[in-house]
Amino acid sequence: MLDDRHLLRMSDDVGLFEHACGAIPRREHGYCLDDVARGLVVLSREEDLTPRLSRLQETLFAFTAHAHEHGRFRNRLGYDRGWQDAPGLGDWWGRALWGLGSTAAHAGRGWLRAEARLLFDAGARRRSPDQRAMVFAALGAAEVLTRFPADEPARALLAAAATTIGPIPSGPDWPWPQPRLEYANAAVAEVLIAAGAVLPDPGALADGLRALDWLVDRQTRDGRLSVVPAGGWAPHQSPPGFDQQPIEVAALAAACARANAVTGDARWTSTVERARDWFLGANDAGMPLLDQDTGGCGDGLRADGVNRNQGAESMLAMLATFQLLRLRAGVLTGVGAA
Repeated sequence: MLDDRHLLRMSDDVGLFEHACGAIPRREHGYCLDDVARGLVVLSREEDLTPRLSRLQETLFAFTAHAHEHGRFRNRLGYDRGWQDAPGLGDWWGRALWGLGSTAAHAGRGWLRAEARLLFDAGARRRSPDQRAMVFAALGAAEVLTRFPADEPARALLAAAATTIGPIPSGPDWPWPQPRLEYANAAVAEVLIAAGAVLPDPGALADGLRALDWLVDRQTRDGRLSVVPAGGWAPHQSPPGFDQQPIEVAALAAACARANAVTGDARWTSTVERARDWFLGANDAGMPLLDQDTGGCGDGLRADGVNRNQGAESMLAMLATFQLLRLRAGVLTGVGAA
């Protein structure tokens, strides 16, 4: 069962609060579409939502619809319910399509699936100049294609994202499409794996699996995960690095879950298990990020311990990772890191 204690604590009738002081929502910082979309991804995977979570799913969808304007999306809403930015095509656009695609494919209620697909279609006809935004949007397209394999906007978006990533360099030292590792890195490999399986594109599949294998090796140390820190990594850098972010662990788990689903190779599940264990204390600081009392997750792992604040992004990354093992049979066919 989904541990919804902190998810509900961080929610109201508008959306999800972005930040927390400890486990207490910081209302003065308002809401952001990035986190709302992550919430939609997590809730779409649950087959039997409680009434409160069902209502929250509707609230998060309504927030996303309110943020939409001609295929673009706003991201930041103040506690006064006033938008603080203009519609755009940044990461939040990509994550909005990811959340909408997940809802269109997997939500339990038909009317919600239908509305989400319409809104996804409007956004999917746009293209972002930013690679990460395209990657997140493509994860939504991959979800749509699990239920509607002939959906042309989704197929075109997924293909465009794979092209944006470009070919993976063939050398063993840095088989990565960018000069440094940044954030949610494994999502890049996951999109190539999804494109390879769905379009299909054997070259993209091979590139994605090779890049993911390298990422797993580079982020595993002494049998535990030691992931890319918030500042990223250049080629000469290696573990350990701090602050480590839950989103990085969740992205690695999701990509490995998809690799397992596509290839049938059970070795990928060991990294999903290590990702869960990272949240439980098998990490470079030897401390759990999961707060058993609140159901929340620390915002980062530092050399001296855990960031005590329990914001929405970290909590949803943890919930998404735990889902991959708890609902393995259902979610491994259509995944993506919240």
